[in-house]
Amino acid sequence: MKKIAVVAANGKEGRLITEEAVKRGFDVTAVVRSENRTAAQNVLQKDLFDLTAEDLKGFDAVVDAFGAWTEKTLPQHSTSLEHLCDSLSGTDTRLLIVGGAGSLYVNPEHTACVMDGPDFPDSFKPLASAMGKALGELRGRNDVRWTYISPAADFQADGERTGEYILGGEELTLNERGESVISYADYAVAMVDEIENGEHIQQRISVVRK
Repeated sequence: MKKIAVVAANGKEGRLITEEAVKRGFDVTAVVRSENRTAAQNVLQKDLFDLTAEDLKGFDAVVDAFGAWTEKTLPQHSTSLEHLCDSLSGTDTRLLIVGGAGSLYVNPEHTACVMDGPDFPDSFKPLASAMGKALGELRGRNDVRWTYISPAADFQADGERTGEYILGGEELTLNERGESVISYADYAVAMVDEIENGEHIQQRISVVRK
């Protein structure tokens, strides 16, 4: 049985990842700041920034579902990830990050990203930039068994769970209908699949609806 912790489990994606993992028989600990609202069997009520190496000891994987949205808190994408990496440094525990799509490349040379495009909404650029910066810093961590999972460009909170998806890499991937879309529910399926069977250590992967 896989033993995992989901950090920021009360969030929309965190709850779905927790639910998916519990359904598959995982032993799941929800790491939450407030009252647990997930299906997890175990709860650790603690702020992410207060977590210690001892708190995260013994897990097969830690899922980072943390999110920050305001101008003041956007830098926490970097600081929170650094804190989790420091806490897991040198261990066998995997760290899987709920990432963003803005940093996916749109050319084979990997010199242009989704967020660089003329159609990318200005309102999302600060968030995409903050998450892209955090990913760049993560790439320098050779002491952690991390995997960064980017969703499709259209990440649908209330989309249906089909249980099917296409696994991509560093570049924006389109399905056969020319779409870059995935639901939160199918993203959760992909995340748990990666914990269960994936071996994308120190790699960024991406997922899109089949």
